[in-house]
Amino acid sequence: MHIEYIKTYLNEVKIICDSIDLNSIDEFTNHIYSLRKRKGRLFILGVGGSAANASHAVNDFRKILKIESYSVTDNSAELTARINDDGWDTSYLNWLKVSNFNKNDAILIFSVGGGSDTVSLNLVRAMEYAKEIESTILSIVSRNGGKAKELSDSCIMIPIISDERITAHAEEWQGIILHLVVNSIKIK
Repeated sequence: MHIEYIKTYLNEVKIICDSIDLNSIDEFTNHIYSLRKRKGRLFILGVGGSAANASHAVNDFRKILKIESYSVTDNSAELTARINDDGWDTSYLNWLKVSNFNKNDAILIFSVGGGSDTVSLNLVRAMEYAKEIESTILSIVSRNGGKAKELSDSCIMIPIISDERITAHAEEWQGIILHLVVNSIKIK
């Protein structure tokens, strides 16, 4: 019973690998490379499992690529204070403002659905602000891409192979893309 599930899951990973848009990954990588060249900062935003991926990404972008990077969720005291005092919808936005986020910087959104008018409003408000100040917006998302696809300068879409495993595949591919991008720039 478990062997069949394992085969199914891994086959879905193969299908995603064969169908993901390579040009979008290349474009995304070029944005990261450009950010590093101009010494801009990278602010990585996610919720849930994507927040954990954001924390991991900060390590790799800082340590391997020497890009000054931050994840809003890494400081739980400040984040929860902002949620309590300002509300969830503006918690990431206000964190970016205090960080002097500017048009030389970029945000990277890790999200399963990319946010909408009713879901992940903290990500949406941050992206709207980034657009307003003409900062670069990058994203790795699935489903229909949501607001992230609409607002991003470069968006990598993780194809839907199984409705039951959209979140699992979206979040695992955030990590795969992260490692692909970091290592490709490292050898560039």
